[in-house]
Amino acid sequence: MNNYVIIGNGVAAVGCIEGIRSVDKEGKITVVSEEKHHVYGRPLISYYLEGKTDLERMNYRPLGFYEEMGCEVLYGRKAIKIDNESKNVVLDDGANLPYTSVCVATGSSPFVPPVEGLETVEQKYTFMTLDDALALQKAVNSDSRVLIVGAGLIGLKCAEGIHGIVKSITVCDLADRVLSSILDSEAAAIIQRHLEENGISFMLSDTAVRFDKNTAYMKSGRVTEFDALVMAVGVRPNTSLVKDAGGEVNRGILVNDRMETSLPGVYSAGDCTEGNDITIGGRRVLALLPNAYMQGHAAGVNMAGGGEVFDKAMPMNSIGFFGLHAMTAGTYDGEMYEEKTDTSLKRLYTKDDRLIGFILIGHHERAGIYTSLIREKTPLSSLNFELLKKTATTYAFSPKIRRKKFGSVV
Repeated sequence: MNNYVIIGNGVAAVGCIEGIRSVDKEGKITVVSEEKHHVYGRPLISYYLEGKTDLERMNYRPLGFYEEMGCEVLYGRKAIKIDNESKNVVLDDGANLPYTSVCVATGSSPFVPPVEGLETVEQKYTFMTLDDALALQKAVNSDSRVLIVGAGLIGLKCAEGIHGIVKSITVCDLADRVLSSILDSEAAAIIQRHLEENGISFMLSDTAVRFDKNTAYMKSGRVTEFDALVMAVGVRPNTSLVKDAGGEVNRGILVNDRMETSLPGVYSAGDCTEGNDITIGGRRVLALLPNAYMQGHAAGVNMAGGGEVFDKAMPMNSIGFFGLHAMTAGTYDGEMYEEKTDTSLKRLYTKDDRLIGFILIGHHERAGIYTSLIREKTPLSSLNFELLKKTATTYAFSPKIRRKKFGSVV
């Protein structure tokens, strides 16, 4: 009987479990979960703070999932070493887990830069896990002034999550715009205006360079007082288990389309990996929930002796702030089609008869059609792209393709 060990308990781990069980119904599966929670949807932690969801509805799979899948979950345990010669995973309590194959699905961790005086701040938090959200919720109240360092996705979702339960929120970032990794200045300005209309303040092209308890001294010379600090500068893939075992690691753990690392019998999936991005034809860390699940599923199938590849990874984001939705995917070069207003934006990027990327703000209905065109590398000459520019509709496809892709000509 095979022994499968999965290190991590997020979306990639769920994909891996379901991938294994699609091939092997009997093998032993052990999940090492550093967190003490049932698998949950990490992007929902801000909605939990807002009161839009609860702990039960945050579960990514029902509470009986592990039992139904025949898994043993070791909660509150950390894997500290992969011994690939003896085929053992060593845990922080000294236990050894023998494996036939192992999947490293360790995700990423917050990057906290070494800012002078940070150790003097008593109420400081990150915003990556449910425990982070619960700790922040306990620390703040209606009189709290919150400073968030980082205007990326994590920082802005934190701001949205706590806006109704604190006195004020200020977000600072060295970049000159919000969401600088995925939006240009014009697109970011739409999001920023909407956040400001909902009470979020910004200090951009500026950041804290020194702290003294509840005072932040900014690069610009400004001084900001706060009651709680959230560090949301960025994340780093958790690669040390594979690196220390002698596996190939760059920014993330290097994997092929079968999710194999350079170590025999060792697979990896999710935010800790660096794999092929179909939109650039090169390697990139793609820390995205849909990719994590599909990577995990491919890893699980292959760990169990099946044959599955995940060769359609691409950057994409689907986010919303106070009712304004934004979606991005692919790359932003080539020829651009654009529609814009003060509160919305649609940009479609095409090259060599292909859709290669898009930015949609306030236009999210049926955007999956655009995503599919990029992922499948569909020739635009095979459909009515002029219609598709205006509206994401299946009517842009021929009846034959509609039957094949969507099961209907309607």
